[in-house]
Amino acid sequence: MTLSDAITARESDLITLTQDLIRIPTLNPPGRNYREICDYLAARLAKSGFKTELIRAFGAPADSDTHPRWNLVARHEGASTGDCIHFNSHHDVVEVGHGWTTDPFGGELKDGRIYGRGACDMKGGLAASIIAAEAFIATYPDYAGAIEISATADEESGGFGGVAYLAEHGYFDPARVQHVIIPEPLNKDRICLGHRGVWWAEVETHGRIAHGSMPFLGDSAIRHMGAVLEKIEQVLYPALAEKRTAMPVVPEGAKQSTLNINSIHGGEAEQDPDYTGLPSACVADRCRIVLDRRFLMEEKLPEVKAEITSLLEQLKKTRPNFSYEIRDLFEVQPTMTEEDAPVVKTVSAAIEKVLNTQAQFVVSPGTYDQKHIDRIGKLKNCIAYGPGILDLAHQPDEWVGVQDMLDSAKVMALTMKELL
Repeated sequence: MTLSDAITARESDLITLTQDLIRIPTLNPPGRNYREICDYLAARLAKSGFKTELIRAFGAPADSDTHPRWNLVARHEGASTGDCIHFNSHHDVVEVGHGWTTDPFGGELKDGRIYGRGACDMKGGLAASIIAAEAFIATYPDYAGAIEISATADEESGGFGGVAYLAEHGYFDPARVQHVIIPEPLNKDRICLGHRGVWWAEVETHGRIAHGSMPFLGDSAIRHMGAVLEKIEQVLYPALAEKRTAMPVVPEGAKQSTLNINSIHGGEAEQDPDYTGLPSACVADRCRIVLDRRFLMEEKLPEVKAEITSLLEQLKKTRPNFSYEIRDLFEVQPTMTEEDAPVVKTVSAAIEKVLNTQAQFVVSPGTYDQKHIDRIGKLKNCIAYGPGILDLAHQPDEWVGVQDMLDSAKVMALTMKELL
């Protein structure tokens, strides 16, 4: 039986595995059922000859006894020494949201598609990598090297309880692992080389509390924030639209620098949902926004931060009683693997052979766990490649195509054959 035939013969198993994974609601936040999905995968992979290890990210952000951050790393040793290829998938999924016409955790199979939260992002990719590895091992039991499969926590909230923790503890040391494929849903004919940079910051404007019937005795922090937002609208957004990158970022709109105002809150705290009274009459003495700034390889992070502080300092000079605080929340440098890296060339050739089309090189608009493998693990030979359509991620009625998973599994398996 050929390697391709071995994967085709596992179609039913691939469907069942994907459905089982979707039916474990690993919602993040807060981080539900992480241990359950790791236990499920450990039992599955142990039967296939993998040595499995469950790792809790003690002390990582969001790790608690109520919602511990569990990760699985499984390793299969070949018959002789050689390179190690590692398939890393995150097991957490985002909130369900509204607008579903299917059960978000039902794993319904309909017209060649499996529906559910995480189907596309990225339990379909996780399942495809497992099927690919099992088919490869069965077809080439005397291969050289090692295969690792990991299922990691919290990618949807930064990856600090997952890949970052593992990288800090040596799991992505280039002496241990030589090739990494992250089966994110970037479309089966694309190889994702990396991602843009990100800077999250909280800006807070200050005011003075007073009675709402006499606002002239106070100073509204919300009005001050309005001036900040107006400055961003009039000055910063046009400037960002002019910044363009040579990185092959998709979709087209992400080839420029972008800024999203992630949240805004001013005045007294919101009451519990069952509170039926009115708010008190107060002038807001605090207002906060969270900024999500995505930047390009051509930009420097200090310059990105200076764009915001410059606007705030201008307002401080021209607006009476204006004061502010700015707090860094999160920052990641852009990363992009070279097109001639071994894993890139090998996966590209496999795509051409399996799909009869030339691979497209892309860069993701948002970050994913490659940032930790690169920055902490110091491992550059890393890409994202997997089934699923990027635009479906985090959407209602999220789905992954069975044929897409089979094709991607064949690409992954052929990659293992060439590298090992």
